[in-house]
Amino acid sequence: MVQPITSLSDPRLDAYVRLTDLQLRNRLEPEKGIFIAESEKVITRALDGGYEPLSLLIPDHRLSVEADLIARMPEDVPVFTAPAQELESLVGFELTRGILCAMRRPVLPSVEALLKDAHRVAILEGITNHTNVGAIFRSAAALNVDAVLVTPDCYDPLYRRAIRVSMGTVFQVPWTRIGSEDEPWPDAGVAELHRLGFKTAALALSDDSISLDDPVLASCDKLALVLGTEGDGLKKTTIADCDFVVRIPMAHGVDSLNVAAASAVAFWQLCPHEEGA
Repeated sequence: MVQPITSLSDPRLDAYVRLTDLQLRNRLEPEKGIFIAESEKVITRALDGGYEPLSLLIPDHRLSVEADLIARMPEDVPVFTAPAQELESLVGFELTRGILCAMRRPVLPSVEALLKDAHRVAILEGITNHTNVGAIFRSAAALNVDAVLVTPDCYDPLYRRAIRVSMGTVFQVPWTRIGSEDEPWPDAGVAELHRLGFKTAALALSDDSISLDDPVLASCDKLALVLGTEGDGLKKTTIADCDFVVRIPMAHGVDSLNVAAASAVAFWQLCPHEEGA
């Protein structure tokens, strides 16, 4: 139902306020159980992935352009609209992608449930850059990764920038968190992966590493690739717990790639390719 907004102080718009304040969003989103999806393509992928919309926010001049998407909304989901300039003053940036959607955060599955039929898995350890998180998800979707696991100190895949960079593929690749106070990462987490039949491969620079194209990796029926944050890389305990330490062969004296680029190379090498890819 389309509902014109007459006041930007309307409490129904609280979910959209101060979207550019990273620290505030990180505090509020887990507490409220809400995330924000931006653009028709991203919102459509979220809906296709079964995510629940709570409301739409759209400039009034784009109502006809987004008619098909609006038609997909359940009858009880409000579609808030106002002139573009007023909405931009509310959210703090130009609505170049035309539409925002507040959506309910899903209840994340257990690691065991997520990996029931998985054979190639990516683990993001402590990656503290939303652009890298989004880019890794996009590569995971494109290159046939079955699932993604994120550690407690990894940035949120459902933060607005991560969603945007991923082009909505965070809604296509199954994911959950691995590690907690009761089952800390990496010790309990790697042990659970082993219990579920996975070999674990840490992408890291190490004297005892093997090359990414080593046949032993491709021969693993179930393989989890562990990727670390920029700069510090993976924890020493993570590397010690993993079955393999893996390097990507480099030329011209380059010692490493950005983690998002490294993930794409690793996924291409070790994941089954779609027919015709």
